Amino acid sequence: MPPRRRTDPADGRVALAAWRADPAQAGARRTAVRFTLEELADVAPGNSVEVRVPPDGAVQAVEGPRHTRGTPPNVVETDPQTWLQLATGALTWDDAVANGRIRASGARADLRDWLPLQAARARP
Repeated sequence: MPPRRRTDPADGRVALAAWRADPAQAGARRTAVRFTLEELADVAPGNSVEVRVPPDGAVQAVEGPRHTRGTPPNVVETDPQTWLQLATGALTWDDAVANGRIRASGARADLRDWLPLQAARARP
């Protein structure tokens, strides 16, 4: 069963638009990060990868062995700006990895198949 959404999708899209207009706006950024993490959990349901975007949020996603205790074997961690750039398609996974903007460990810690998120892409 997918996790229950805490961010209304309409509010998430508004927050993404506000973040695009002013990336320094902390409230919009926080909501946009949580919304996009929830989107990732919807499109890649599971518990094998923990995606951390401190200080704004974290989610478990990607099908595979369930993690229950201690440090997960598959972790992706990045800052909020990088995460939102990945989620919206402004930055590719390969470029973020090459530039050291993502810390990823574990065999399943590659999210390029799910990024960018369709719900987060810029609308014309």
